[in-house]
Amino acid sequence: MKRVRCLVLLAALAATAAGCGGSDPLASEPVATTRVELPKSYRFDPPVIAVAPGAEVTWENGDSFTHTIRFDGEDETATLEPGDSYSRGFAERGAFHYVCTLHPRDMEGEVRVGQ
Repeated sequence: MKRVRCLVLLAALAATAAGCGGSDPLASEPVATTRVELPKSYRFDPPVIAVAPGAEVTWENGDSFTHTIRFDGEDETATLEPGDSYSRGFAERGAFHYVCTLHPRDMEGEVRVGQ
């Protein structure tokens, strides 16, 4: 009986530990939208969006803190103070990954164009 309780406890601990890892926001299904919110929670919402070629996407900072948007492989960084917005067009098909350079461990997103 003691062994069974020990095995049950170990199984419960393993399940809890497996659930404690950070979730990958880029693993979520893309949302068809051209608007990304930066709510009060250090994240891009939705983290993955799908747009048609030629679409313009707008990010709006609804947080109380400054955030940035920088796309992989680019030098330009958009800085969004609280209440600011930033828009960018996407002419080419592909997946475009971006991060907040101030909070890169917490805030990343992706624009999927024509996929």
